[in-house]
Amino acid sequence: MIRGVHHVAISTPSLDRLSEFYQNAIGFELVAQISWPEGTQAINQVLGLKDSSARQAMLKLGNICLELFEFETPTPEPMDPNRPVANHGHTHLCLDVTNIEQVYEDLVKHGVTFHTPPQDFGTVKATYGRDPDGNVFEIQELLTSDDPSKIFNN
Repeated sequence: MIRGVHHVAISTPSLDRLSEFYQNAIGFELVAQISWPEGTQAINQVLGLKDSSARQAMLKLGNICLELFEFETPTPEPMDPNRPVANHGHTHLCLDVTNIEQVYEDLVKHGVTFHTPPQDFGTVKATYGRDPDGNVFEIQELLTSDDPSKIFNN
């Protein structure tokens, strides 16, 4: 039976840089790191790639993990660091926070660029920022205790 989301995965040109960002700026913990050489058939089959090789890290925070890949082969195509969130595909990763204004200020100090300061929508305050690769993440603070999308009890 499906129980929920375990992780979101991001491909990056620099595993070390992005892992450091999510650990130091956001608070994720590194829980595993592996690599595999070209020709690892089982991984190639799962990924739908031919002759892949990569480094991989799994980070954990609260109720979700973040998996980061740095592929050596096949050669990845670079992502537009200003990719509009309206484009099809992944738009953002949302982080549930308390005291959004403080979290926003802390992330700005870590060099995060936000589209705008947190906005108040009545039942939620939220804004979008970009990690060092340009991937969009949201910080949100749910303002009502009975919000049907609430995951955390405190």
